[in-house]
Amino acid sequence: MTNKTPKNKPTAQGDAITPTKPATSKKVATIGLMAFVVMNITTIVSLRGLPAMAEYGLTSIFYYIFAALVFLIPVALVAAELASAYPQQGGVFRWVGEAFGPRWGFAAIYYQWQAIVIYFPTVLVFAAAALAYIWWPQSFDQALAENKIYTIVVLLVVYWAVTFISFRGIGASARLSFFGGMFGTIVPGAILILLAIVYVATGNPVQLDLQTSFLPDFSHVKNMVLAASVFLFFAGMEMQAVHVKELKNPSRDYPLSVLIATIAVVALFIAGTLAVGTVVNTADISLNQSLLIAYRSLWSAFGVPWLGNIMAAMVAFGVLGQVSVIVAGPSTGILAVGKSGYLPPSLQKTNKNGVPVIILLVQGGVVTLLCIAFTILPSVQSAQQLLSQMATIIYLLMYLIMFVAAIRLRYTQPNKVRPFKIPGGMVGIWSISIVGLSGALLATAFSFIPPAQISTGSPITYILILCIGTACFALMPFLIYHFHKPSWKATDSDFEPFGLP
Repeated sequence: MTNKTPKNKPTAQGDAITPTKPATSKKVATIGLMAFVVMNITTIVSLRGLPAMAEYGLTSIFYYIFAALVFLIPVALVAAELASAYPQQGGVFRWVGEAFGPRWGFAAIYYQWQAIVIYFPTVLVFAAAALAYIWWPQSFDQALAENKIYTIVVLLVVYWAVTFISFRGIGASARLSFFGGMFGTIVPGAILILLAIVYVATGNPVQLDLQTSFLPDFSHVKNMVLAASVFLFFAGMEMQAVHVKELKNPSRDYPLSVLIATIAVVALFIAGTLAVGTVVNTADISLNQSLLIAYRSLWSAFGVPWLGNIMAAMVAFGVLGQVSVIVAGPSTGILAVGKSGYLPPSLQKTNKNGVPVIILLVQGGVVTLLCIAFTILPSVQSAQQLLSQMATIIYLLMYLIMFVAAIRLRYTQPNKVRPFKIPGGMVGIWSISIVGLSGALLATAFSFIPPAQISTGSPITYILILCIGTACFALMPFLIYHFHKPSWKATDSDFEPFGLP
């Protein structure tokens, strides 16, 4: 969840999205190839996770490429086939429900929503650090960013402020997300890479160990734990797959756009990671501060260190934009499913703007409770790592179910029209899904191992918290489903029934 959590979607501008007029005279938006590429890139790319991978130096290149091949591309291809075959309301709930029924469909969309909720605190920890770095001097900023009380206060104030803003409707969240994504992620990311290039070209000392191997040391498992978070950086490609039918030529444009977006995303992550490693010594890497230190160090090399403070403010604004859209987005999806009869009426209530207020309040309550982790773990960084790993595990559970569902639907509904279909027949769908399953299972296994690079206190306590938390979250959707009643279905629900054979 880059570290990666969903962002705003580009709007139709210029020639990227052009209206066409079918026989019904109803205008249908057609998304061009490059417009769809941009949509996928902006959904995935985030600056927050760069320091975690800078820890690995040149080996980070291997992890990025490996995760793209065994996870990002399989997720994108499988999601495209499912989205094109089942464009009805529901997303992953629809896809999995068609294969295994509503119980597992509800579990899948619940895991997607829950992973994002768990991911919120890790994003906001980074926002708190960014806000700390807008002051002066750096010693004060660093001490403030490492203070747990400061971090918890900022986390809760910012989260609840964004939640109340979202009560005004998706329009307010989308505007904040657009400007935050542009001026808090894209522009700062480009500046980071360009500064590092100029920094190296002008003969400044490089902290990156250029002698490190491209391949990781597989004999030390703990050294590879943080690399499992790369899978969360790349999560979210399935969210754009719902637009596959809006492409001019789905069978050609979708795989091509995925290929271009994958190359661009991997290149941006690699360049950004190496830029951080260029000016921050590996031994001094901090998950939530090193990016900000890198900005200040780069600008200091050119005699304008105060611009590092401005970059910190921009990055903090980018996090606010990211959080604003993911606070409201997933809750809207879970509301649609809930109104079809899977959540009690009390959770289906919306305000005059159609915002699921009760769900947002429950979501905020969970985020608030997760902050307790900050008081029992030795540092802000260790709490951030634990929540990040838990979010990764829960999100990967959803992907595991999705891959198996794609295979099953090829057998149970072989005649279903699929505007985009993974080539190669049964061999193709099995091959892509098995690769994705293997990658997700490997990342899940690594996520339970305490990382060697971060002090997480007692390994037993760390693993115990992770196991108990994961088990509780994994069982929750089945408990909710067990007690759901037909009377929970809202009268205004337009959810189409499953087409199970």
